[in-house]
Amino acid sequence: MTHVNTQDTIAQYLASCGADAGSGREQPEYLGLGLRKRHQLLERNPALAADWAVEYAGWQVHADSHYRCLTSTRAADAPWYRLGVKDTVDVAGLPTRLGLRSYRHYPQRSAAALTFLDPRIALTAKVATTELNIAFGAGCRNPHFPTIDPSGSSTGSAVSVAAGLCDISLGTDVLGSVRWPASHCGMVGLRMTHKAESLAGVFPLSPRMDALGWVTRSADDLDLLLPLLGLDALLGHQQPLKERYQVAVLEHALDPGLTSPAMLDMLGQARTALADLGMHAGEVSMPDLWACRGDAWQLCARDAWLASQAWMRRFDCELHWSTLSALAVGEGVGEAEYQRIHQRMDTVRDGIDAWFDSAGVDFVVFPMDPNRPFDRRNPQPGDSTIPSPADEGYAQKISFTPLASFSGLPAITVPICLSADGKAPLALQIMGRRDSERQLLDIAKRLQAVTGLLPTRRLQV
Repeated sequence: MTHVNTQDTIAQYLASCGADAGSGREQPEYLGLGLRKRHQLLERNPALAADWAVEYAGWQVHADSHYRCLTSTRAADAPWYRLGVKDTVDVAGLPTRLGLRSYRHYPQRSAAALTFLDPRIALTAKVATTELNIAFGAGCRNPHFPTIDPSGSSTGSAVSVAAGLCDISLGTDVLGSVRWPASHCGMVGLRMTHKAESLAGVFPLSPRMDALGWVTRSADDLDLLLPLLGLDALLGHQQPLKERYQVAVLEHALDPGLTSPAMLDMLGQARTALADLGMHAGEVSMPDLWACRGDAWQLCARDAWLASQAWMRRFDCELHWSTLSALAVGEGVGEAEYQRIHQRMDTVRDGIDAWFDSAGVDFVVFPMDPNRPFDRRNPQPGDSTIPSPADEGYAQKISFTPLASFSGLPAITVPICLSADGKAPLALQIMGRRDSERQLLDIAKRLQAVTGLLPTRRLQV
């Protein structure tokens, strides 16, 4: 009788896993180019797309094995640009899993936001998300900042771009779900104006705050690709570009009892860069909207709990403990409180244009977070992604992202500098008027022209 050694057997199996270990482990050099430079090269020599596709194929299998951000893929014939889509957004021909371990559906049609893509952009992947948008962890690794939790339900959208697996990725942003992972990976993340008509084919979490969001490596990359995404119908009538914008810092965020010294220093660097651009940022208060940050979280929690009554019947699978913790927060929001929040939102949104007019500003800027991004080497704080008013440190937990969410406004996050130890990206958030996406890209491009992109290395896995 032959006796099989268990350790030898598993070692043999592991040695055979994956692609050829001798090639494809270094990020292709072309992925380090800005998209505008790549676009120029492709216009001069379209055959480069086929050569680059061969290089990409080797990189994809190694990079995704390491960074774990793609949930399904499909082949594309030498695309100029690769688009990833969060796995809560429907794509015809690919399964939508919603971050669940034992669920999928195959949509008959793609989401409205994916209807008019330019042929040069190929939708090549669905990307990882947290369970039903509200659990901890999507299982991804942060490519350039490995000790930093990539965070947020659109984690895969940010990680796929940072890893060079996608040139642009579509996510959704309810209370920061695109902005957080983008900023934590050192990328640019744009939350679009809330428009219900743009969300067909998107899994709803909190319908009055849900919004589409995009992640790219830089504002210039997104500016280049935006016309190719075919979003004109969704963008609507945009605010006009200006030679010089009126910018103000949100004074509430300057409280040293709320915002850490590192983030205040980042904000100071951003103000200096804006001043270099001729846009001196004064200070402005938004007391009515500021007071609604907690309401935004409570609204999302209640919406998720109400929707869960239908989820439970359809999905029929065991939910992650952090999903259940978030739903428990929503169960504790009473109907009277829920209606009060809706009424308060109506008041804020009805008056937000008048506030901008009265303040005389185009943009309000503030840190992405009160603190530097969370270090994954330390225990995850709290037991729910949705903070409860009873939580310790509640004022910091509700953060700054709900300001755009509750008001339905667009916002962009832009990395400004590294933390003192060089291990974490620190980002600014810029919030504009309704339909100011092109303005946001314009000012973000100018800002990055002064601050530069964060230093990154050519990835190897």
